[in-house]
Amino acid sequence: MLGLIGDIGGTNARFALAERPNHFTAPRVLPTEEYATIGEAIAAYLASEQPTTTPRQAVLAVASPIADDQVTLTNNPWSFSIAALQRQLGVRRLKLINDFVACALAVPHLQDGDRCQIGPGVPERGAPIGLLGPGTGLGVSALVRSGNDYVPLQSEGGHVTMAAENEREDGVLRIMRQRFDHVSAERILSGPGLVNLYNALCELSGARAAALTAAQITDPRIAGEDRHAAEAKAMFCDMLGSVAGDLALTLGARGGVYIAGGIVPKLCDFVSQSNFRTRFQAKGRLSPYLAAIPTYVVLHPFPALIGASHLLT
Repeated sequence: MLGLIGDIGGTNARFALAERPNHFTAPRVLPTEEYATIGEAIAAYLASEQPTTTPRQAVLAVASPIADDQVTLTNNPWSFSIAALQRQLGVRRLKLINDFVACALAVPHLQDGDRCQIGPGVPERGAPIGLLGPGTGLGVSALVRSGNDYVPLQSEGGHVTMAAENEREDGVLRIMRQRFDHVSAERILSGPGLVNLYNALCELSGARAAALTAAQITDPRIAGEDRHAAEAKAMFCDMLGSVAGDLALTLGARGGVYIAGGIVPKLCDFVSQSNFRTRFQAKGRLSPYLAAIPTYVVLHPFPALIGASHLLT
């Protein structure tokens, strides 16, 4: 039975068609700002794809907690009823999951070329696996063993309180506390977070911040010309390492910690040469424990669609 699978984030919605797990059509990426509702985006995708048969089921991964019938995306103005969307799509079955639950479900099915290991460590078979990913927001999930399979955890771990490791980071967080009622990890470890970092570092130095986007801040050419952009990029990797290490300790993620999302896969070489792994392991007496845990960057461009495809009936 043909199924529609989707990964809907704060900036883009990605759709494909699938009849079985891990096999789907070439995904199409639609900017969410161009559509008033999720229903309009799906209709536009199906109109452009023109499948020979109508999808009878759909699995959609969305950047939002899933608690009841009403879904409101965290970094996107879309809000909708699951039941109403099912009627609109005319599908027999509609399943909504958190986008990083979908990414977590993909981890056991990644091939060697779909990931890049950063630093040492060997995964322990059957141990918990952690996953986080900076994009428009900061997604967090995990896999825990249940019998012969893994069960994903829905989490809002991207909204944990961000901590500092040194005086420079203290200064950044002090400035950001003046702007936000809560300085979460997402306020730094995301696309908008990179801009927050850059602006705060400029303010700390008494410099005027340029109107840079996250993509510009991470651009090697601009980082070579703007020392605060270069520092923001490096601090981003530092603090990502600290948060990833915290996640590993919290979960006992001896199966490894995976970094996905829209930012880090594009910076894999830079991250591998940064202090990410040093900060991941810098947990005092537990540093040897973390040194044995591998960390990976997910290189596959559509891991959430892999995960969603595995939930098709």
